[in-house]
Amino acid sequence: MSVTPAPFDASAEFDRQVRNLTDRDYPALSGLDPERFGALLAPLRAHAVAAAAGGRCAPETGRVPFLLVVTRNLVPVEETMPRTVLHGGRLPGFIDRSFEPGALERFVATEETALPAPDAYLLLDVERGEEFCGAVPHEAMATLAGRGRTLLTIEEGIALLTHFPEVLVKNKCFSLGGSRCGDRRVPAIWISQKAPKLGWCWQGNPHTWLGMASAGARRA
Repeated sequence: MSVTPAPFDASAEFDRQVRNLTDRDYPALSGLDPERFGALLAPLRAHAVAAAAGGRCAPETGRVPFLLVVTRNLVPVEETMPRTVLHGGRLPGFIDRSFEPGALERFVATEETALPAPDAYLLLDVERGEEFCGAVPHEAMATLAGRGRTLLTIEEGIALLTHFPEVLVKNKCFSLGGSRCGDRRVPAIWISQKAPKLGWCWQGNPHTWLGMASAGARRA
């Protein structure tokens, strides 16, 4: 006897993500109390509910309907990455030492990425992008652009992992082509030492375990 999946409750999921950020000290890190932090995110609720109408949330397949994203303008990447963990794990995420001093600050959203707000916004129709595992990153980015999809930034990749740690699994990790620093490096999140790691790979070097994350749109 088959069981019909329960409808996806976008409103409840929005609230869960707000609590998730609050539980990870995002309000304090941003210099806001929980009430003001919640008020900053509250206007995004309507967009989340509308965008997810009739949809489903399947993080185990690497697809989620929306993410609440807090940018480094509000909370630094150096603070948000250590607040990620693997699904069922305990060790905090970390930033790879291959980022030389001052490099991370130069990996900013590309002009094509066009962030809709400086502090916080919604990312919609998100995919981990494992179909691009083994593909040349530069070619994967061009393919996604041809589909009208947008590449994830570093902050958006951290948000995906923060809200849905199930998406980061062995051989299904993801690059974040929406943040670049003007050279051939492409940021990525993968698993190292039993924890999430933010590092980078060359845009011309394919990896069998590294895909290219993308989304349908951003809203603020």
